[in-house]
Amino acid sequence: MEDFTPVSGLIGGLMLGAATVLLLWLNGRLAGISGIVGGIVNPKGGDRGWRVVFVMGILLGTFVSTLVAGGRLVQVQASIPVLVAAGLLVGFGTRLGSGCTSGHGLCGLSRLSRRSVAATMVFFAVAMATVFLVRHVI
Repeated sequence: MEDFTPVSGLIGGLMLGAATVLLLWLNGRLAGISGIVGGIVNPKGGDRGWRVVFVMGILLGTFVSTLVAGGRLVQVQASIPVLVAAGLLVGFGTRLGSGCTSGHGLCGLSRLSRRSVAATMVFFAVAMATVFLVRHVI
């Protein structure tokens, strides 16, 4: 259990929660990453600026976290084609589910949205089935 890091997980969770609450309070927007990135690609009403800043904050936070962790990076054990296919499937799923895990899981559940509860249950069920299939069947 050398990868068990409860302190960094707690800090990351608190930061995610704070960012979600601040975005809602200060900007009246939900922190659904698929919607935020979608608004950068296809902006409506000139609100691209805050979206770019939010995504840059995610990228900068990743960089700072890597520096704090002593340069230790997550190692992905998948080929580029598999990662591209996974990204496309996630993108399709976010459109099909009218939102992503951050939008439904963080924002929707905190607002007690029934649709988000259902979507989050489906996300977790599919994730568990995928891990089981990949690790034990394929």
